[in-house]
Amino acid sequence: VQLQASGGGLVQPGGSLRLSCTASGSIVSVNTVEWYRQAPGKQRELLASITKAGTTNYVDSVKGRFTISRDNARNTIYLQMNSLKPEDTAAYSCHAQIWVSRRERNDYWGQGTQVTVSS
Repeated sequence: VQLQASGGGLVQPGGSLRLSCTASGSIVSVNTVEWYRQAPGKQRELLASITKAGTTNYVDSVKGRFTISRDNARNTIYLQMNSLKPEDTAAYSCHAQIWVSRRERNDYWGQGTQVTVSS
């Protein structure tokens, strides 16, 4: 099983990006997925989460600007980021609980994708 994060890049302040987190391999189902970010010299920060049923939660700093969603048929979770600020600059990664069999659920991390917000 692999978890692949993508979609990062350089964007101007006020701009938007959409990150994707795709699970592949021998998967029964993908449970809760979380997006994190880590800026240089700072601790990793949980930004948003979404359950398999679609219940979402956000940290206050991104509420109203970021939207987490998922396409269960594609095993893909998205993070739409709008009104980006320089302080959003960080490496963004995803974490997922994935059932690989009826009895086994494991935790997986996707590699970071860099988001840089700068003029």
